[in-house]
Amino acid sequence: MDTEIGETQDTMGFLIKAILVGAVGVAIWFVFKKPTPKPIPHFDPEEWWGPKDLKGKQDNSIRPFSVKFDAEMIKDLRSRILNRRKFTPPLEGVAFEYGFNTKQIDGWLSYWAEEYNFSERETFLNQFPHYKTYIQGLDIHFIRVKPQVPQNVEIVPLLLMHGWPGSVREFYEAIPLLTRQQPGYNFAFEVIVPSIPGYGFSQGAVRPGLGAPQVSVIFKNLMNRLGYDKFYIQGGDWGAIIASTMATIFPEVILGHHSNMLTTHNSKSTLKMFIGAYFPSFVMPEHLVDRLYPLSSLFAYVMEEFGYMHLQATKPDTIGIPLTDSPAGLLAYILEKFSTWTKRSHKFKEDGGLEFRFTKDQLLDNLMIYWSTNCITTSMRFYAENFNKKASSYGLSDITTPVPTWALQAKDEIFYQPPSLIKTKFTNLINNTVLDDGGHFLAFELPKIFTEDVFKAVKAFKEFHEKNKKTEL
Repeated sequence: MDTEIGETQDTMGFLIKAILVGAVGVAIWFVFKKPTPKPIPHFDPEEWWGPKDLKGKQDNSIRPFSVKFDAEMIKDLRSRILNRRKFTPPLEGVAFEYGFNTKQIDGWLSYWAEEYNFSERETFLNQFPHYKTYIQGLDIHFIRVKPQVPQNVEIVPLLLMHGWPGSVREFYEAIPLLTRQQPGYNFAFEVIVPSIPGYGFSQGAVRPGLGAPQVSVIFKNLMNRLGYDKFYIQGGDWGAIIASTMATIFPEVILGHHSNMLTTHNSKSTLKMFIGAYFPSFVMPEHLVDRLYPLSSLFAYVMEEFGYMHLQATKPDTIGIPLTDSPAGLLAYILEKFSTWTKRSHKFKEDGGLEFRFTKDQLLDNLMIYWSTNCITTSMRFYAENFNKKASSYGLSDITTPVPTWALQAKDEIFYQPPSLIKTKFTNLINNTVLDDGGHFLAFELPKIFTEDVFKAVKAFKEFHEKNKKTEL
């Protein structure tokens, strides 16, 4: 009898394994079978995001703009800083593991109120030409810098896009390098650096729905207004998401797509990622396995570091109230990201490693763009507009794009994906540069390395188009 039971159990075990293997096989076949191409959703190029009573009444001209830190705002800021409450001391032996170390914040706030030279920094921020123009009901801000190069050097349009909690300030060190002819290249960039709607000097929407696809439309309209029907794009963080979206919905417009946070999340990439958990060599080179696996480490990191994302995607206006009212709160909330997103190990440093690559003035410049424009709430609403049923219903992750693409992958970037996953969406991934240094704010942190990679990528994009007999400009 025991023998019969054992044989029955063995048979059942075999059947269960066979069923599981069969199910996995069917899943793999279903995911990797040649799909029916999905249509690209249409997004209204004239969708109105401003007050309805202003529709048709706005001036569409391009107007010069200057950053201004007015005296009343500075006085109010200093008053709020100097009249702050005493903060709760950190736990013994804790650095940035619980968030911003309150032993460090008084020094930052004192510097902001008493040593940060508002007049000099205002001049610094105005070193490049700034403009504004109304697009679809919103006053959109952008920097535009044209290179001064000999006539035989080609000028190439490049749209640079920032993310959260960054701003156009991220590109200030890279702009002079991008707009200068570099050795070995017969072109230089005319850079256009817009503030995302609701960030910094760009007006936010007055009604829900302005997500990455809608911003993509606005930025395409901006480039068209500046005289460019086709152009190159570059982005990190939300800028990377917007760039990916533009390459998806406007493949005939985008000449090349460079990203320092290139990822995709579709059924194929997800299945490959999980298969790689058991067979890493199936999806990536052995020497890079620790950037993605074990998945338990990735999931632990997401659980530990992404509470802000859930909060901003669900209750941005609630968290926006204290951050709007308190410069100390805004500083702690934003600079904590510059600590751990530059280098994960910085959370074990008492000072958060904030001055590892950045100066106080650099980080406070970025903070001033948020504070002076009172935009923290509208910037965080962008999460809510991109993480909802309507946004996911577009199915953009499942639509492949033929736009030539290049990934720049920093050592301490938030997310890493190998080319085998990326190619499930970006079918013409020309190359990926893997760095042993750098973090999330790469253009800000390592502008020379960032610039060199952008030049390499665009040269490769131009060669790709030449090979494929496509007209560029």
